[in-house]
Amino acid sequence: MKILKIQALRGPNIWSVNRKKLIQMRLDIEELEDRPTNMIDGFGKRLEAMFPTMYEHRCSEGRPGGFFYRVEKGTWMGHVIEHIALEIQSLAGMETGFGRTRETKTRGIYHVVFSYAEENVGMYAAEAAVRIAEALIQDSEYDAGADIRKMREIREDVRLGPSTGSLVGEAASREIPWIRLGTNSLIQLGYGVNQVRFQATITQNTSHIAVDIAGNKAQTKKLLKMAAIPVAAGDICSSEEDLQRIIEEIGYPIVIKPLDGNHGKGASINVNAWEKAVEGLHHAQTYSKRVIVERFITGNDYRILVINNQVVAAAQRVPARVIGDGEHTIQELIDTENKDPRRGYGHENVLTEIAVDRDTLDLLSLKQYTLATVPSQDEVVYLKSTANLSTGGTSIDVTDKMHPENIFVAERIAHVIGLDVCGIDIMAPNLTLPLKESGGVVLEVNAAPGFRMHLSPSEGLPRNVAAPVIDMLYPPGKPSRIPIIAVTGTNGKTTTTRLLAHIIKNVGYRVGFTTSDGIYVQNHMLEKGDTTGPLSAEFILKDPTVQFAVLETARGGILRSGLGFSLCDIGIVTNIAEDHLGISDINTLEDLAMVKSVVVRSVKKDGWAVLNAEDENCVGLAKGLDCKVAYFSMNEAHPVIVEHCKAGGVAAIYENGYVTIKKGDWKIRIEKVTTIPLTFGGRAKFMIGNILAASLAAYLYGFKTEGIRLSLGTFIPSPVLTPGRMNIFNFKNFTVMIDFAHNPAGFIAIDEFLSTINSPKKIGIMAGVGDRRDQDIVEIGRLGAKMFDHIIIRQEKHLRGRLEEDIVALVVEGIKSVDKNVTYEIIPKEVEAIKHAISIAEPGTFIVALSDVVTNAIDIVQEYLDKDSETFL
Repeated sequence: MKILKIQALRGPNIWSVNRKKLIQMRLDIEELEDRPTNMIDGFGKRLEAMFPTMYEHRCSEGRPGGFFYRVEKGTWMGHVIEHIALEIQSLAGMETGFGRTRETKTRGIYHVVFSYAEENVGMYAAEAAVRIAEALIQDSEYDAGADIRKMREIREDVRLGPSTGSLVGEAASREIPWIRLGTNSLIQLGYGVNQVRFQATITQNTSHIAVDIAGNKAQTKKLLKMAAIPVAAGDICSSEEDLQRIIEEIGYPIVIKPLDGNHGKGASINVNAWEKAVEGLHHAQTYSKRVIVERFITGNDYRILVINNQVVAAAQRVPARVIGDGEHTIQELIDTENKDPRRGYGHENVLTEIAVDRDTLDLLSLKQYTLATVPSQDEVVYLKSTANLSTGGTSIDVTDKMHPENIFVAERIAHVIGLDVCGIDIMAPNLTLPLKESGGVVLEVNAAPGFRMHLSPSEGLPRNVAAPVIDMLYPPGKPSRIPIIAVTGTNGKTTTTRLLAHIIKNVGYRVGFTTSDGIYVQNHMLEKGDTTGPLSAEFILKDPTVQFAVLETARGGILRSGLGFSLCDIGIVTNIAEDHLGISDINTLEDLAMVKSVVVRSVKKDGWAVLNAEDENCVGLAKGLDCKVAYFSMNEAHPVIVEHCKAGGVAAIYENGYVTIKKGDWKIRIEKVTTIPLTFGGRAKFMIGNILAASLAAYLYGFKTEGIRLSLGTFIPSPVLTPGRMNIFNFKNFTVMIDFAHNPAGFIAIDEFLSTINSPKKIGIMAGVGDRRDQDIVEIGRLGAKMFDHIIIRQEKHLRGRLEEDIVALVVEGIKSVDKNVTYEIIPKEVEAIKHAISIAEPGTFIVALSDVVTNAIDIVQEYLDKDSETFL
């Protein structure tokens, strides 16, 4: 077998708009196409022996054991690999469960699709599944456990921690979108101007001063003491002399810990002798030069969590420990404890595995124990001096046992320090009595406190502590999203996108939009290039100044990684015509329609799909949509429009020379077409369709028709507002037009416009594109011959695996197929071709440069136009 390609889909995609995290592997199973599983001796038994838990895979049979039944009866290896990839992720602690395997139109080549929890793990699982399947086929030894361990390691490197993950999960449950900013725990919730950010459990509202205070244990202690909150006696030291002075003041036992430490690192607890105190000082100074020394307080270790100045949870933290049985050594008891299914590597489970370190050995040494010691029956042996879950500790929820005065004290502490998310460490016999009565003290106040002990306590009720954080960041009535209009189709996407952005900007929104020539915010280009994919959409949605997004969405990005957003308010499909067929297994218009449908299937239920009524493939997309549907058409009497409006539907139509909104039997005329600059006095008929789509979307969103009318009148086709879309340059004796038309449908539209142009000679500069089918390139030549009297073929770019001469030959074949006296010549470089066309222009000549590098073409024509104007002056 051969893996041809692996890609990660991260948004709504052709396989599912709801399952956004999918791996798509293009797999050639080669000779195995002729050997299904029932023809491979012993394969099914070996598979079942390696993965007995696959019995739960129901497959299409819909029952446990269904997949094994399919293997026994005979299925293809792509299907098997899909299930292996899902199973090994599950065994590594990442339940996913969705998979699809589909054969392409090329025999033996399959798309194997399965869901993932972590992208890097999913990519690894795809390759590992193929290796495992090959080993099972060959009946050779294979250590699948090694793959599973590796996948766990990858997950721990890239996954969100339990606290961050809980906040993301809570936000997602409320349909608040989120974006991971980089590879750490910095997260953006919401889009555009409605976004908020947090990292771990520090939010954008968290005071920097408060974090500094909490990080300075001495400063914290001082402020709390000034506020009459009980704290442990002690001071800061940086030398043995200071240490001796403090011990003389507070006496033994003491606690020594780094001033700026966390997670209990560098701490020494219950120190009773000078030698141990000095050793503890030096150990703490490996983390922080300045060290805090406090009186050791006996009691239980508690963590109180305060969010938005309200106590939301409290937990008793118990240090990692084992309980003797009189038979096993401490090391054996640790090994047994680590087999507890609740314990795992890092943060993968509720509890963390217990690791033996210096702290462990020091505690055992105090009892004159070693790892080989056999504790007596029921003897509790503590292995860590702090109760952090990250070092193997456990937690017991005590939220409901807190005394009201302790709740008052905790909430007051959050105010005193100034933290919106605040973890308070308390040492006390219990929390059922006020601290002043029980003798309890506050040990520390933590910014960015961990949530795991509250989310999944070892004992007691789990507390959804992520909910109050999201409540704080998004109180009732505060939106998390911004309006999104997504535009897709074969032709007209960019013009429709730009016109919509113009309308929306004019009614007062700060608009971000993406097009095939760049990313813009409020008409300022921020990135140049073809920016119609998910990363470009995300760029706009991450911008904190954007109030409204209009996103051109091309087929390439959808196929590569899905949409860059989960939901949109309005989805527009301008048309579906033959282009890019034969690429990425998209071979027919029906295949292409399926790709474009991802946009309208991602429209909110109360949103709108805007479809071209004259395109049967567009109309077909309406079936099965969960959103509302509206149509646009140049023909008021089109059956789709008539039937739709008869049922009370909304449409945009071209009637009696007007752009008109039709709602049921009512008509609202917006503007006369001949007065809209984009139509060139009504001659550019294909532009009217773009205007109808944009006007309809603006109307459906709720913009007033007066605002739409004014915007249509001020949207002037030019290299600034519509680069590469019918940009016309009028020289003294001839005219040059630059357009991005690059497929048969685009050429037909240009031909229709040129039929309205009175010119003695029409020159076309054109090229084929290497990744199109032969018949598409020939058709380009044929249509060019119909439009032009003389053709300049240029072919310096977009060869995409073909030879230049082969593409040119196909274009020439198309030209010669037309019964018309058309001359042609070949000038490979576009700039040279444009210069040559200008040099041979006769009075009245109309030159059309069908350019795929718009900026270069515009620059060279503008340069000649400037010289022409100077000559004229």
